[in-house]
Amino acid sequence: MASHKLIIYQLLPRLFGNTNTTNRPWGTLAENGSGKLADINDAALERIKTLGTTHVWYTGLPEHATMTDYAAQGIRPDDPAVVKGRAGSPYAVKDYYDVDPDLAVSVPDRMAEFEALVARTHAHGLRVIIDFVPNHVARQYGSDAKPANVQDLGEGDDVRQPFSTENNFYYLPGTQFVPPFVPGSIDAHTPLTNSAPPIHEVPARVTGSGSISEAPHIDDWYETIKLNYGYNVFDGTLHTDPAPNTWIKMRDILLFWAAKGVDGFRCDMAHLVPVAFWKWVTASVRSVHPDLIFIAEIYDPGLYRTYIFEGGFDYLYDKVGLYDSLRRLVEGHGSCYDLTRVWQEESGDFAEHMLRFLETHDEQRIASSFFAADPRRAIPAMVITATMHTGPYLVYFGQEVGVRGEDAEGFSGHDGRTTIFDYWGLTDWQGHLNGHRYDGAGLAETQRDLRAVYANLGQLVNGSPAIREGGFYDLQWANGTTPGYKLHLTYSYLRYTEHQTLLIVCNFDPHNSLSVNLIIPEHALLLLGRSMGQSLRWVDQFLTTEAVTGNGNTGFSVQIPSFGVRVYQLDVR
Repeated sequence: MASHKLIIYQLLPRLFGNTNTTNRPWGTLAENGSGKLADINDAALERIKTLGTTHVWYTGLPEHATMTDYAAQGIRPDDPAVVKGRAGSPYAVKDYYDVDPDLAVSVPDRMAEFEALVARTHAHGLRVIIDFVPNHVARQYGSDAKPANVQDLGEGDDVRQPFSTENNFYYLPGTQFVPPFVPGSIDAHTPLTNSAPPIHEVPARVTGSGSISEAPHIDDWYETIKLNYGYNVFDGTLHTDPAPNTWIKMRDILLFWAAKGVDGFRCDMAHLVPVAFWKWVTASVRSVHPDLIFIAEIYDPGLYRTYIFEGGFDYLYDKVGLYDSLRRLVEGHGSCYDLTRVWQEESGDFAEHMLRFLETHDEQRIASSFFAADPRRAIPAMVITATMHTGPYLVYFGQEVGVRGEDAEGFSGHDGRTTIFDYWGLTDWQGHLNGHRYDGAGLAETQRDLRAVYANLGQLVNGSPAIREGGFYDLQWANGTTPGYKLHLTYSYLRYTEHQTLLIVCNFDPHNSLSVNLIIPEHALLLLGRSMGQSLRWVDQFLTTEAVTGNGNTGFSVQIPSFGVRVYQLDVR
């Protein structure tokens, strides 16, 4: 477990540095362009660091299936029938030992360009996280870059056996894979073809989403095949002694990237892989690289403790808890009672292990018409995301300037998300990108103001021992009868250590300012070493320099605008 509070900045290199805004739907690489690893230059990293960032999550680094034809560079093409989007999904990994060629200035030097990015990131005092996609691989997986002594996934499988611990995949003997559709063309000028021969998968293999059919549905992860970790999908039994073959191969992949200087792994759909594997592999890899962190994408609260305390994960996604509760409030139909419930359910032995966020590549953009439309409505939610506990929080690139995600890019339609499947240039990101200067010179004033909020939040978190390591005190119960305090729409709490105390108050009322005499009960004041009659002065450390004064008997007069927030520090002078 890391000893400090992590602030993770997630970026998709394909989009992050792309200055081409031709933006033709279903456009090719040549038409719409792609950002490169080299675009993440010193200026970019310095700007990322101004948000208080400690770790950068480079999404989509390993080589994945694509409709772009790199046959001339010695890379086997993929049948478009099993690729989602022109660029392809970063989560349909085609070669675990290689870097995606779209991201390289010089395709033959793509690994060297990645190694240079790692060194550059470390030189700026930042650490590197990449994706590890353990549950599935691309339908036409095959490594052409693996070390000479490495046996490929699927190599040596007995395809006559539906299940064997020596097999890396699950097989459906006597069948042939049938893709859910065969791509034709978008129009007469853009055929969805390349030099790849049509897929011929005999026998068919179980699909990544778990579909045990040679003809998966179009809504299945039909472009992927599921990896076998010793769990028999046909009868529900688990076989882990001796360690299945897949365990060894996936451990070696983690060690390969750790040796490249990677500091951590975000593990895709980790709950679909047996916890027995995670327990074994996290211990095994940390025996060589003890400081590595592991982050699990997981959505079942019933599994949280198991994956942390048995599986060895440092952090888990807090999607169904804090994210969902905050999103409802931002959208105007939630309740702050849910925030108290999240605190109660997650406090204790695993709160510090929860990774909080309001955006990732999977979620709709805050500024989209599908979410808040106005990203400023999410400022109090983002403050809670960053300050509720000692665990990490994440910012997705573009979130800090209000990127909207309103484009229909191709495979990814108009859904409020920024595409991970298509070549695209984000128009409302270009003002920050500014020809790879990353100085924000082209941003609108509202965008600059929003980014300043995120930068101030990062500085607040980094400079506050109360947020990084202090205690938490929910003030909701003490204000249930406070006149003007709307329990459903107001959330207040303390974060404190022996030497610092913060009072955080958030107003989620979409229409009205908050004007209230906030009560801090005697029990809380005693924890802080204060008395009920003692006069206390609090000064805002975040967006204003406003100060409030009062005591435990009279309360503290607080005024906060609609969707506003105050982070008061107790003045100990």
